[in-house]
Parts: sequence; C-alpha cells; structure tokens
Amino acid sequence: METLHSILPELIRIVICAIGGAVIVFGNALVMGYAERKLAGHIMLRPGPMEVGWHGILQLVVDGIKLMGKQLVVPKQADKPLYMLAPILAFAPVFAPLLLIPFSDKLQGFDIDVGMLVILAFASINVLAILIGGWSSNNKYSLFGAFRSVAQNVAYEIPMLISLLAVVFMTNTFSLREIAAAQSPVWFVLLQPLAFLIYIVAMVAETNRAPFDLPEAESELTAGFHTEYSGMSFSLFVLGEYANMFIVCSVATVFFLGGSSGIPLPYFEYTGALWFLLKVYALMFFLVWIRWTYPRTRFDQLMNFCWKYLIPFSLVNLLITVVVVKLI
Repeated sequence: METLHSILPELIRIVICAIGGAVIVFGNALVMGYAERKLAGHIMLRPGPMEVGWHGILQLVVDGIKLMGKQLVVPKQADKPLYMLAPILAFAPVFAPLLLIPFSDKLQGFDIDVGMLVILAFASINVLAILIGGWSSNNKYSLFGAFRSVAQNVAYEIPMLISLLAVVFMTNTFSLREIAAAQSPVWFVLLQPLAFLIYIVAMVAETNRAPFDLPEAESELTAGFHTEYSGMSFSLFVLGEYANMFIVCSVATVFFLGGSSGIPLPYFEYTGALWFLLKVYALMFFLVWIRWTYPRTRFDQLMNFCWKYLIPFSLVNLLITVVVVKLI
C-alpha cells in the first residue's frame, strides 16, 4: 500500500503531462496550419482560405475530417509493415521532448540532467521514419527524397549540436531548466550570436522546411518521401513536422532567448509561459516567412553550405568559447 501511495503521484503527473503533450501537438498543428496558409496568402498578396468559417478559420478542421475519412491506400509493391510503421515513427517520438521543455518555472513535465541529449536523440528518429517511408514505398521519387533527407539531416545535426555545445560549456549543464535560469542577467543570443545564427540555419534544414525542403521538392520529386502516403498516414507526417518545428523553436528559446524570462504581468501567475510561447511562435513565424520568400536551393549548394561553412564556423566558435570560459 505504501508503494502504491508513493507511485500514484508520479503516475498522475505522467498522465497529466501526456494529455498536455497531446494538446500541444494537435493544437499547434491547428494554429500553425491555419497561420501558414494565411501568411502564405498575404505574402503572395492573396487572401488565403476564406470560405469555411470566419476568414477560413475552420478550414483545418474540415481538412482533418476529410483526411481521417480517406481510405489508407498501400501500394501493391510496397513493404506493407514498414510502410505503415513510418508515419507512426514520424509522429510518436515528438511527445517525449515536450515533457522536458521548461515552459516556465512552474510548467515542466520532467527536468533531467541530460535533457538536451534526450531531445536530440528523439529528434533523430524522424530521419529514420523518413528513410523507412521512402524506401518501403517502392517508388523512385520517394526513395530519392529519403536519400536526400538522410544526407541533409545527418549533415546539419553536426553544426546544430556544436552550436548548442557552446552554451553547454558556458553553463556547465545539459539541463534545460538550468540553462534557461542561467540567462537571468543576459540572454545568450547576445553572447553567442554566431552560434544562434548557425542553429537557426540548421533548424530550418532539420525540419525540412523551404528553402531547404529538398526531401519533398514537389517541382522535381512530386512529394518526395511521402509521395505514396494519403489520408491519416499523410496527416501523421504533417503533425510530426509541425511538432518538430515547435520543439526546435523551443530549444532555441531555452538556449538563446532566455526561456520564459520576460516582463512579469500583474495578476497573472503564468507570465513566464506566455513569454515562452511568444518567443517560440515568433521563431515559427520566421520559418513560415522564409518558406514563402526564398526559392529552394540546389542540393549541392545545401550540402556545401553545411560542410564548408557551418561546421567550420561552429567549431571555431566552440573553440573560442572553451578558451574564454577556461580563462574566466
């Protein structure tokens, strides 16, 4: 009985965190799906969705119902078990990183000493999901998209990790809460501007967003790795992409933008969470903005930019950081 009493609070906490994670994943997909369509429309001097609901606000709900009602078509020559596994692998791992993100001092599922490493480990599963989806579809367009995604993500994970390590050396911890708390005097974006810029570029590439959306380049690969996916399987890929956008923007907020720090508001207990979400969605607005502003790069330009510029600059920045920290 004593064991049950000791375990029960943790079980309740896990259930609450799981429900909160589901709300964030699906709520973020609704908000960003609508916002991206409207922003794309206004950037191109068009209204965007307008017919379903006020200013098309119910368009995403209708699209979701439509996708759930579609038949799941499996290509005849596809490897069916792996084909069905890929969307699940793209979607399921996004919940774990959300439990480690400190939305404020009072809103965090779990704080562990290696939080950053856990988030990066779960984020890398998305590469495996894309590879399995592209290979199992038995479609040349899908296979080329999967190959591109693996090369792109493996390459850009290196400068992303090195840019974050510069902050880790400054704070001497992998805990996200402690890294956010260490920025009470000054945000690290002012102390590590180069690391922040490198992370932002790598963040765009890791989420397969334009102008680095080579794995799903519709002008040449039809739809890339998810050419053969439709209905709910396609929806899981989209939900995973938007959730990964939220996660990488949250990590940027924790490491460089002070986390939940901001001007406290009177009579509002969760001011920190509000500031955190404002910073995250400002970065997500940036991701949408550049998608509809810049043309897609060539794949050789994408890879050369990483190996010739981002990785050397990130290593130099890390070396300078280590020397400065040691001297101080």
